[in-house]
Amino acid sequence: MINRAIISGGGTGGHIFPALAIANEIKKRNPNAEILFVGALGKMEMEKVPAAGYNIIGLPIAGLQRKLTLSNFALPFKLIKSLWMASRILKDFKPDVVVGVGGYASGPTLRAAISAGIPTLIQEQNSFPGKTNKILAGKVNSICTAYEGLEKFFPAHKITVTGNPIRYEMVQIEGKKEAAITHFGLDPAKKTILIIGGSLGARTLNESVLKGIESIQNADVQVLWQCGKFYFSSVNETLKHINASGILLHEFIARMDLAYAVADVIISRAGAISVSELCLIRKPTILVPSPNVAEDHQTKNAMALVEKNAALLVKDSEAAGSLIATALELLKDDVKMNDLSNSIAKLGKPNASAQIVDKLEQIKK
Repeated sequence: MINRAIISGGGTGGHIFPALAIANEIKKRNPNAEILFVGALGKMEMEKVPAAGYNIIGLPIAGLQRKLTLSNFALPFKLIKSLWMASRILKDFKPDVVVGVGGYASGPTLRAAISAGIPTLIQEQNSFPGKTNKILAGKVNSICTAYEGLEKFFPAHKITVTGNPIRYEMVQIEGKKEAAITHFGLDPAKKTILIIGGSLGARTLNESVLKGIESIQNADVQVLWQCGKFYFSSVNETLKHINASGILLHEFIARMDLAYAVADVIISRAGAISVSELCLIRKPTILVPSPNVAEDHQTKNAMALVEKNAALLVKDSEAAGSLIATALELLKDDVKMNDLSNSIAKLGKPNASAQIVDKLEQIKK
């Protein structure tokens, strides 16, 4: 049983939500456990973690800017200060274990824990690991991965393939379709395409829908569309000036369980956590990997499914011309839809959080 744990990392929801899922599993097993998060000042985790009920300390660590800026010259000093702060945090908190989930703060915290002889675990969400995790892999005690085949990056004897810890309330969809139809005001007689580009939105997906509205209406289907915070105003204004019947636009969908429940086909980016959720949803899926991510890891995430006939892939550069057509063709092919559903279901790993905490309990001194 874990009594005291530090979980470090963040920067994006793809790092933060798995971290919170691990924390929740520790608390589920030991309600008296004390958990401290270590994040990066100014990043998303500094808001999301306290909102979830956990304490967090921020390090002044930051990433290298691609452009030559004065902030890059300060990075060595920020790193040194972050390492010093991480060491002090460990000394004061005295954790049983330290978990790194990726993101800027994860590196200094894991390095300090390794130096202090505290058991450490990396949770790698992607099919192509980040630089920090690759560097530290040889020194941590255990590595939990979402995908198979990462032996080329990590020591094989340290790897446990667990899948990604996800927000299980998001994937509990059985028996919710009628409630979803009512909640979103959908037509129960029409098939539904769900389009999700993340909370901030995805420009390519939004442009693809706008270009495909006439085709959508001719096919007599409906679209439940999360366009994102950055794009809602402009997209909503565009829809006011055209015939947009059957297009249900949302800035953000809070009840993703209902959205997943009502969807016949799902169009999504290929972030690690989205992909893990989709494997548990078991619906026909079209992935459009974002090209604006490190090491093109979303394409690698998507290919892990495509190679097993568990999803279709449309390149970002081709989406405007082919995405909606691909979705409409898929809706007409019941055999293909059934094959995709069966294949993606085989990749779902519903017990990831429990398996990761099992591993933490094993490595605890």
